[in-house]
Amino acid sequence: MEIAIDLLWLRPRQVGGTEFYIRNLLDGFLQLEKPFHFTLLVSKDNRETFEHYTKDERITLLEANVVSANIAKRILWQFFCQNRFLRKHGIKKCFIPVYCRPLFNGGITYINTIHDLQAAHYPEYHPFHEIAYSKLCWWLDVHFSKHIVAISDWVREDIIKHCHISEDKITTIYNPIVVKKDDVVSFEELQKKYNIEDKNFYYTLAQMIPHKNLDTLINVMECIKKEQIDLPRKLLISGVNSAARQKVEQIIRDKGLEKEVILTGFVENEERNALYKHCRAFLFPSVFEGFGMPPIEAMLFGSVVITTDRTCIPEVTQNKANYVSDPYDPYAWIEVMKNPVDRIGEFDFQVYDQMQLTRKYYQLLENYLD
Repeated sequence: MEIAIDLLWLRPRQVGGTEFYIRNLLDGFLQLEKPFHFTLLVSKDNRETFEHYTKDERITLLEANVVSANIAKRILWQFFCQNRFLRKHGIKKCFIPVYCRPLFNGGITYINTIHDLQAAHYPEYHPFHEIAYSKLCWWLDVHFSKHIVAISDWVREDIIKHCHISEDKITTIYNPIVVKKDDVVSFEELQKKYNIEDKNFYYTLAQMIPHKNLDTLINVMECIKKEQIDLPRKLLISGVNSAARQKVEQIIRDKGLEKEVILTGFVENEERNALYKHCRAFLFPSVFEGFGMPPIEAMLFGSVVITTDRTCIPEVTQNKANYVSDPYDPYAWIEVMKNPVDRIGEFDFQVYDQMQLTRKYYQLLENYLD
């Protein structure tokens, strides 16, 4: 099986869950005892992060004259130059683990993964050119790609509804989740670093994007403090950086929550895992997800999860989390936070097993590209 995997879209540590998804999948392929040869199509500025895969003789790198950080030029190159570039190197089949792709097939057979249709549901959060580009690529995926992968059944049904794709042309394969339970830093370090106590703080991973609904959690902490509610008065937030961080910090200052709400910035997996393990509950306020890895990761570490009942979240958490029916109401959150139910023992983690899902991807690529 000779296939290219397009990774030009990947800007290390800047594309969220899609980066974890493809790296977990690539790591899974390395463990497969199967005959294949994958050519990873990489850019000048992300090549280094994929070099280690070439230790396996089944994987080689092919660098394009592209800088992933320059999104506009990367898109133009992909639209008009990628097919010729692949043909020049004897490649006729390509898996793109996101929705972007060339304008035409140009002699190349493509499979795409669509993670969600966010720009269709929240156009107000995107500039016009992003919406237009997304819709164009979804249309190209549906009409020109050989097959589509959706990362949840909810996404699959959403694509069928909005893009009018035949049901037999789209397959659901969950994202593989890899968590090493021994990869945790000493909690004593974190106690000193953040002034927290075991099981006496809340934790979340979030971005300052409206549908991630982070504002509501800050309002929850404000209510707990002002009304002296008998709940932990500490919330740690990871993942908010750069200009977004300044905005959140200003909100925190305006509400007088400097001691109650702590921004950790980006954290390595070992620190994140320890925070999952020792928090009172993991809070996930998002109202729109195509998949949503953090709640599952938190449950793997034994953390009670409190989240919303929107989009795919009940599906991927197997209805074993605690759900807030009005995700914008701080008091709805507080009521659930008072008496959360621990149903982690009922959760089937095997559904997200890396090797099981890697084999599904291998079979799909073999069926449609080999």
